[in-house]
Amino acid sequence: MMRVISCVAVEHNLWLVLVAALVCSAGSWATIRLFLRAHEATGLQQIGWHFLTAVCAGSSIWCTHFIAMLAYDPGAPIAFDPVLTIASLFIAIAGTAAGFIAAAGRTRIAASVGGIIIGLAISAMHYTGMTAYHVDGLVEWNMTYLVVSIILSVVFACMAINVALNHRIQGHKYWAATILVLAIVSLHFTAMAALQVTPLAMRGDYTNPAALQAMALGVAVAGLIIIGTGLASYLIDDRTRSEAFRRLHHLAMNDALTGLPNRANFNDHLDHEIDRARELGGKVAIIGIDLDRFKEINDLWGHSAGDQALKTLAERMSALLQEGEFVARLGGDEFAGVKRMKSQSDLVDFVSRLETALFASMRIAGVEATTGASLGVAIYPNDAHNRETLVNNADLAMYRAKANVTRTVCFYEQAMDEAVRANRTLANDLRDAVENGQLDLHYQVQTSVSTGDIRGYEALLRWKHPTRGNIPPAEFIPLAEENGLILPLGEWVLRTACAKAASWEHPYKIAVNLSPVQFAHADLPKLVHEILIETGLRANRLELEITESTIIADKNRTLTILRRIKALGVTIAIDDFGTGYSSLETLRAFPFDKIKLDRSFMSEVETSPQAKAIIRAVLALGQSLDIPVLAEGVETQSQLSILRAEGCNEAQGFLLGRPAPFGEIFALVHGKDAAFAIRLAPALPIQAVA
Repeated sequence: MMRVISCVAVEHNLWLVLVAALVCSAGSWATIRLFLRAHEATGLQQIGWHFLTAVCAGSSIWCTHFIAMLAYDPGAPIAFDPVLTIASLFIAIAGTAAGFIAAAGRTRIAASVGGIIIGLAISAMHYTGMTAYHVDGLVEWNMTYLVVSIILSVVFACMAINVALNHRIQGHKYWAATILVLAIVSLHFTAMAALQVTPLAMRGDYTNPAALQAMALGVAVAGLIIIGTGLASYLIDDRTRSEAFRRLHHLAMNDALTGLPNRANFNDHLDHEIDRARELGGKVAIIGIDLDRFKEINDLWGHSAGDQALKTLAERMSALLQEGEFVARLGGDEFAGVKRMKSQSDLVDFVSRLETALFASMRIAGVEATTGASLGVAIYPNDAHNRETLVNNADLAMYRAKANVTRTVCFYEQAMDEAVRANRTLANDLRDAVENGQLDLHYQVQTSVSTGDIRGYEALLRWKHPTRGNIPPAEFIPLAEENGLILPLGEWVLRTACAKAASWEHPYKIAVNLSPVQFAHADLPKLVHEILIETGLRANRLELEITESTIIADKNRTLTILRRIKALGVTIAIDDFGTGYSSLETLRAFPFDKIKLDRSFMSEVETSPQAKAIIRAVLALGQSLDIPVLAEGVETQSQLSILRAEGCNEAQGFLLGRPAPFGEIFALVHGKDAAFAIRLAPALPIQAVA
């Protein structure tokens, strides 16, 4: 060790040693960064980074060696073999290239193998350079120092590569660069300590020291330029990558259309605010926002107008934000706000500003428009203790506001919103009802009032829930319509009813109710035609029942669909007649095959002269238009007598037969008395469904 220190302190020009150390440090720092970039890259980019790493590393090692050689004073004239000197440079570049490429492998020993190759490359470069170093004297080598120099180079190079690739070590890049400097310096100066030079007789032709120093500085400058070039490439790429990352992060965390934070950003922000409130004992409010008339803007003026409306609202909400406030677009026409609050007045002020922004008119496609919105508010920790529950509760409150035409803002209330949650659970259960065999059809007989003959049956949907038992159609049909389940349910009812009716011995009619949703979202005539072909049921045996509200929703489209269905040979009945506000206009617009008088009139016909007068008027209207009338809800013999006296065509109700599975009805109508049939059939509420 003392020999190495003595060699450095006594036999070297310390200024040039410092220059060599500067070049070595800068080169090692740049080399480690270039290597790590190559390790991360793939394909052609990885090849390019490996090339820059090898050039930077080889140049640094060679320049360090050459400057240090020029700093060494052997006490005799020196000269350099140009071929071997240049060869040593290529050895350094090629050897380190092989080592860094090996170290970039994915095996566990790749780093160590690469480090060994780099250590050997440093050694090969040094001793090739020493072979090119010609001194006018006798040269002897201490083999112990020579071997130790190679071992030190290999060990430190292995350590440098392993540390560089170990991201768990804090400051691993700096430590790796420092160890790589040790690998180069320890090799060089230990190897120089192994060199013993005995000058020959002097001839007065010593090498000019000033020339050697100038050469050393020139090599240092050239080396630093090469290192700087590699480092500049790294920095340019690093800046480009940083900018690209920032852009990608912005795109990932912000909505592309409005520039507002997106759902992921919203979740992160809300988590942070909840953690902060938990630590400081504060409160956080979340405001769920759903636009009320955004679909109208899209439908009337197109999606570009809808996009403009969203951007306008986003700008308004962004402009009103104060400290502790946050607004995000979650998707479509759904937004959400977050408010860090100290008192209820803080929250009321924020909600009031949001309302002002959302309800103010805007100019879209040359006209004034207003979207309006429904807002639901939930507060941490009053209403929930985690993000998911808090967001869900705000949604529940928002849906309550949407259903209430008199309120635009609703706060979460557990008692009121539990019913909404129960409906959601029931809707999820309904999704599996068909597959789990929980749905069934019951049939209620329709008879001739004058003769008592069976004219047909109405198919009524029933759901037996596995835990709640029989659920009334009045409860689950609206759920099906709200959640988009009515289409598969309606198709199942239609297909099942037609298939069952096709198997009957007598060609009775089968009546099936249709939901307004089926008209709005399905190619209904095509579906009806396909089911008739599939089941083999004659078209004139199928009767589809619709309510007046179905026609009013989209009159032209609905009437077009009804005409296409009627063209198949299917009969069309208007259901719940007398409860609408445009009954006469509806009858004028379409030639219905049957009028079904609403049950509400039958319940009062025995006690209310007005109800009896309305029934008489409807029956007279049916006779004048040549449309048969069927009265629903017949429960007493007196009601049936009144209908017979007034000339009603058909009747349906508990008196004539309760809804029941057709297997029971089929057995009863073949020889058993009607009274027994009425007692046997289950007394379930009568409810027409799609």
